[in-house]
Amino acid sequence: MSSATAAGRDATCPVLLQQTMPRLQDERPIDLCSYAGKVVLVVNTASYCGFTGQYKGLEALQQRYAARGFVVLGFPSNDFGRQEPGSNTQIAEFCENTFGVRFPMFAKSSVVGAQANPLFRALAQRTGQAPQWNFHKYLVSRDGQEVVSFASAVDPQSRALTKEIERLLAKE
Repeated sequence: MSSATAAGRDATCPVLLQQTMPRLQDERPIDLCSYAGKVVLVVNTASYCGFTGQYKGLEALQQRYAARGFVVLGFPSNDFGRQEPGSNTQIAEFCENTFGVRFPMFAKSSVVGAQANPLFRALAQRTGQAPQWNFHKYLVSRDGQEVVSFASAVDPQSRALTKEIERLLAKE
């Protein structure tokens, strides 16, 4: 990438998204700036958790709001209760075959502590709330300036979350 391109990217991409993360299915690097200008819901996930059924609600949110500039980004993690023990390939197959997940998923990584991936470190710093369990949600505005944190128990279809999504989608 040329320095002119990098400078242009920095001007249009929120600092929060200025990083590259490996995709779940093939670990191909994905520039998170490709989601700049969208309302983004970042979620740490796990295949063997009491909240795993939330995948269905997250996919429904993706389908409901995608055309308006919304995207769910899933980040599998084995940080809580060792509830994500599988390989990236196993996780991808589980998400697709069990819940029909089509929203972007990233390679398994840590989401808490010093070893947390850079996106989750930044989100925790910005909100003052690190995930306490699987399926913690961070809702990020289009410009990356506003970040709202939702605990694991907040269902993706809850009025509290959908109201915030709609509010941020309405802002240009």
